[in-house]
Amino acid sequence: MLYSDFISPQTKFFQLPQPFQLESGEALTEVRVAYRTWGHLNAEGNNGVLICHALTGSADADDWWEPLFGLGKAFDPDRDFIVCSNILGSCYGTTGATSINPNTRIPYGASFPEITIRDMVHLQAKLVEYLGIKSLRLVIGGSLGGMQVLEWAVLYPEKVQAIAPIAAPGRHSAWCIGLSEAQRQAIYADPNWQGGNYSSEKPPTQGLATARMMAMITYRSWQSFSDRFGRQHEASDEFAIASYLQYQGQKLVERFDANTYISLTRAMDNHDISGGKQNYESVLASIQQPTLVVAIDSDILYPPVEQQELVSLIPNAQLAWLKSTHGHDGFLIDMTALNELVVSFRKGLDLTDSVY
Repeated sequence: MLYSDFISPQTKFFQLPQPFQLESGEALTEVRVAYRTWGHLNAEGNNGVLICHALTGSADADDWWEPLFGLGKAFDPDRDFIVCSNILGSCYGTTGATSINPNTRIPYGASFPEITIRDMVHLQAKLVEYLGIKSLRLVIGGSLGGMQVLEWAVLYPEKVQAIAPIAAPGRHSAWCIGLSEAQRQAIYADPNWQGGNYSSEKPPTQGLATARMMAMITYRSWQSFSDRFGRQHEASDEFAIASYLQYQGQKLVERFDANTYISLTRAMDNHDISGGKQNYESVLASIQQPTLVVAIDSDILYPPVEQQELVSLIPNAQLAWLKSTHGHDGFLIDMTALNELVVSFRKGLDLTDSVY
C-alpha cells in the first residue's frame, strides 16, 4: 500500500536536522514532517493559525474543513498564515510506523516507539519555529486535534494567543479507553496481524476494517443512524446500516495503516493534560489564553459534560454549542455552523485585525 498516494501534491516536508527526543526517553532520527500552508506570514511573524487534525486526518485541512476557509471565514488566507501538519506517528508523510527506520532500512512497523500527544505538539513546535512563526493567533482542532490544542496552551503559552478545542476532553475517559482497546483487539485478532510485522501484501485488513466500524458507531448518534438508515434493507437483504459500516471499514483500509491506528489510539488513551504528575484542575486553571470550547450536543464519544468541565476550570473559557444530530462527527459535517462559532469567537478577541 502506498500511503504517498494520499498525500496532496501541495504538501511540503521539513526534515529535522537533529534527533527528536520523545517523552518515553527514546530518540527518533531523520524525522520528517509533512505540512501544508495557506496565506503568507507577515513581517512581525505573528499571524499564524495552527490547525490540528484528528485520528485518521491529514494536513489537507482545506479538504476536510473546506467551508471554514475563505475571505471573512474562520481561516482567511488574506489575513492568516495557516498551517496544518500531519502529526507524529501518522502515515501521510510525517515519521510514523510506515516510515523507514534509518537504523534498519525497513519500515518501523510495530517497533515504532510509544508516542504521546505532547510529543506530537513538540514536533509541531519545531515546524512552527522553522517556518518563522513567532506567535500563533489561534490553535484549533477537533477530537484528537483538540487534545493537541490543549497541550499547546500548556506547553507553549508564550506562543499561543487563543485556543479552540472542539469536541475534545482534557483526559481520556474509561469509556474512550475501553472503546479504543476493543478496536485494537479487533486488529490483533486478524489472522494477518502476526504481532504487527505484517507485509504490505497481506496487511490485517479485516481487523482494521472492524476497528473502523466500531469507531464509526461512536462517531455518530442514535438519531443520525435512525434518520438515515432506520431498518432499511439493501437489495442483498442486508441491513443498510450494516452495508454502510462495512463500506466505511473498507474505505479506511484503503488509506490507513493498522500499526498507525494502534500507535495513535494508544497516544489518545494516555492523553491527560496534567501529564499524570500534576494536579489536573490546577493545570487547566493555568491556561490563560482566551479559549473557545465547542461541545456537540449529540456527541457520545466525548460527551458535553467533558467540555463543560474544561470551561469550568479554564479561567478565560467560553462554551459554544454545535447543535447537530450527527454526533461526534458533527464538527466535520455541520461545518457552516462551526465556521460561524469560530468567526464569532475571533471577532471578540482584542488581538484580531480590523478586517473583522
